[in-house]
Amino acid sequence: MSAISTKQIWWLVIAVAVIWFGNLEYRKLIKPDEGRYAEIPREMVASGDWVTPRLNGLKYFEKPPLQYWATATAYTVFGEHQWTSRLWAALTGFTGLFIVWFAGLRLFGREAAGYAAALLGSTFLYVGMGHINTLDMGVTFFITLGILSLLLAQAQTDIRKQRNWMMLAWAGMGLAVLSKGLMGLVLPGASLFVYMAVQRDFSLLRRMHWLPGLAVFLLVTAPWFYLVMKANPEFFDKFFIYEHYTRFTTTEHGRYQPWYYFIPILLGGMLPWSVLMLDTLWRSVPGMQSGKANMPIGREFNAERFLLVWIVFVYVFFSASGSKLPSYLLPMFPALALLMGKQVAAMSARRLLWLVAPMLPLMLLALGLAPFTDRLAETPVRAQMYGEYAHWLIAAFLLWSLGVAAALILLRRPNSANDRKPVAIAVLALSSLLAVQIGTSGYNAIAKERSGYPIADAIRPYVKEGMPFYSVLTYEQTLPFYLKRTFTLVQYQDEMGFGIMQEPHLAVPDIASFAKVWQAQPEALAIMPLDVYPLLKQQDMAMKIIYEDTQHIVVSKP
Repeated sequence: MSAISTKQIWWLVIAVAVIWFGNLEYRKLIKPDEGRYAEIPREMVASGDWVTPRLNGLKYFEKPPLQYWATATAYTVFGEHQWTSRLWAALTGFTGLFIVWFAGLRLFGREAAGYAAALLGSTFLYVGMGHINTLDMGVTFFITLGILSLLLAQAQTDIRKQRNWMMLAWAGMGLAVLSKGLMGLVLPGASLFVYMAVQRDFSLLRRMHWLPGLAVFLLVTAPWFYLVMKANPEFFDKFFIYEHYTRFTTTEHGRYQPWYYFIPILLGGMLPWSVLMLDTLWRSVPGMQSGKANMPIGREFNAERFLLVWIVFVYVFFSASGSKLPSYLLPMFPALALLMGKQVAAMSARRLLWLVAPMLPLMLLALGLAPFTDRLAETPVRAQMYGEYAHWLIAAFLLWSLGVAAALILLRRPNSANDRKPVAIAVLALSSLLAVQIGTSGYNAIAKERSGYPIADAIRPYVKEGMPFYSVLTYEQTLPFYLKRTFTLVQYQDEMGFGIMQEPHLAVPDIASFAKVWQAQPEALAIMPLDVYPLLKQQDMAMKIIYEDTQHIVVSKP
């Protein structure tokens, strides 16, 4: 990006950082993921047990603890806030831009590296997931660290440097496993095997530094797995068998989608660079098919080809899975950004113009439809909330449209278009980042139905330390975080069924049993869906309504 000076680049980095971290506290937590992954670390801090993850006081073995530990540390240092609950996702997402830049610099050159970081930091899905409290950005960061360290290792002719990069690759895979499970090892390992099969070159196996690498991997992963299985013998079956094999091979979690599910996710998630992505993939495939290395590195290792294999494998792997969510594609994005950055560095401004131009009518269409967002509402209350959100969407798509238009104007200047290419990329990337942040910030307007903060604000005066609080036939994922306490579940299991099975005394199995427990309490609170309240009245339970909205009722003992 030679048309932009070093000083201007630093100002861009500062601007991106301010925009990236600026709204972490503004938005309310939304269920289910943000509530769940904010609450588990809170309970770690409250209990002092950092080995056995618990959700609502119940054993919760769906995921490993690295992000829980990071968030619990943030709580301990900075306090329990919305922004500290999202800090790990934001930090790993932001730092991922620098990893991509550094790897691109070493593999493809300075200009390609700058473009790759700018493209990644402005794609819709990557930016969005960097500001939502889920595990996907953390595992993407460490998987990316692992595979890019592998690429940099294979670019080395010095054995010592190669070994050091491979140790970092093994550590990255270990931290990925501690972030979200075995996918942190399975995806890179399988992709590497596919690459070697495509290349018909298995000599890479001799450069993996297996013994020290496995030692590093086990040093990172083994201590927690040993401690958690020692404290919880039931962990192995739940984590390794059910959460990995069963979830991948069955539709038990209700996340089944058709094979083409990820096509619109990928195209939409890569905005505003979707057409550029398709062009890059199209241009990369012939080099793979011809068997000619486009960019031989080190001992004939082809980084560009490996990135392409990685992208295709991740897409096919999750498309074949019985469980699909949009965020599962996130590990593809850093690799895509590197390939796209390399292509942009090599292409003319005129060609880039034609790859960006289709975004303008798309953004204008979205801008025209945004005022009618309330038409999607099913109730008058939602219509009002969606109407408020429409203002944010209008601002976001207007800014995005202006960014695309400005980039096109810069790219079509006849005399200095190539010199303006970096400026055009920077303008569009910055406007895209800001537009996505405006859109996510505006989600607060419709977060009331997906967050427990209004309930918490209303009932907080009634909540006393040590007072029993029951959650009947429901569990509002964000409410425990806002009230800083857990609930006793009544006739409800869902994802906490395993924990209830291990410690059944921590829950109430049915309404009839709850009626007896309620009667015996001198004071207590309970939250329930609207249609459950009449069922409890039929049990002659004495209740006083202290809060009611369109979804929940909260009662106390009179």
